Amino acid sequence: MSVIVLVEHTEGVIKKKSFEAVRYAADIAQKKGTTVSAVVLGTISDSEMEALGQYGAQKVLHVANERLNELNARAYTWALFTAVEKEDSKIIITLHDINGRAIAPRLAARLKAGLVAGALSYPDLDKGFVVKKTVFSGKAFAYINITSDIKIITLMPNTFALNKTEGKASVEKLDVAFTDKDFGVKVKEVNKIKGEVPLADAQLIVSGGRGMKGPENWGLIEDLAKKLGAATACSRPVADAHWRPHHEHVGQTGGTVRPDLYIAVGISGAIQHLAGVNGSKTIVVINKDPEAPFFKAANYGVVGDALEVLPRLTHAVEKFRQNHK
Repeated sequence: MSVIVLVEHTEGVIKKKSFEAVRYAADIAQKKGTTVSAVVLGTISDSEMEALGQYGAQKVLHVANERLNELNARAYTWALFTAVEKEDSKIIITLHDINGRAIAPRLAARLKAGLVAGALSYPDLDKGFVVKKTVFSGKAFAYINITSDIKIITLMPNTFALNKTEGKASVEKLDVAFTDKDFGVKVKEVNKIKGEVPLADAQLIVSGGRGMKGPENWGLIEDLAKKLGAATACSRPVADAHWRPHHEHVGQTGGTVRPDLYIAVGISGAIQHLAGVNGSKTIVVINKDPEAPFFKAANYGVVGDALEVLPRLTHAVEKFRQNHK
């Protein structure tokens, strides 16, 4: 009856957002008087999996199949289904990212389970099993009571605090009876962005819009991001104009991010962009138009030309770091 949580890793290194998911599952398990079983797919070391015990997992079920090193929604779903049946689990936790959005609906259909996608809160067990999420592109909240016997929740990354303790999870091999059909979709090539902080995992993001006036000025964004140790992002018009690659596009039609700090430079703040970033804990807006809509959503705002403000801000960050070494 353990709580199942799907853990993601990149080339054998578990992602921070997966630690959040394990911690989330551990909170539910404690209230339910049960344990947490993490499911890990693909090639990874035992020591990396054992460290999940520091975030509340008592056991790790490892499906050691190298064909699972890259996302295969059908195979991942079957592996997770096998784990659920083995543990007789009623609560399954995944992340609300590319993997989770591909797997959770399939698993819910197979298990006839209720699903809440993009949860922002721990379930309120005093009122049943009520989970909070955003609706209408982040303009409102919904509180959903999952009444089915089996419940599946996908979590918004960078939402839940980590509480690391002493602990070591046991690792068990999980045998899954895959068929050739489970791997009917063949991955011919995987192109990964090297040397950058993935936007979905970034805690600090510097993002630019058309106010940067052209791709030749993007070095100012990158300089500030480098000083802060941040990822870079952009608005849709910038990606559409090919100033920046499309994987940096955030907004309703791009990626959704929830960093601790989001610095928006030269972005007007249309509702489509806000839908992808309004979960940020702190928003700083730099725009020369004092009437820009983004200022209404900002925690801090700077009215000024981005090409003048950015060099000064980057210099200030550098000076601050030198004084606090």
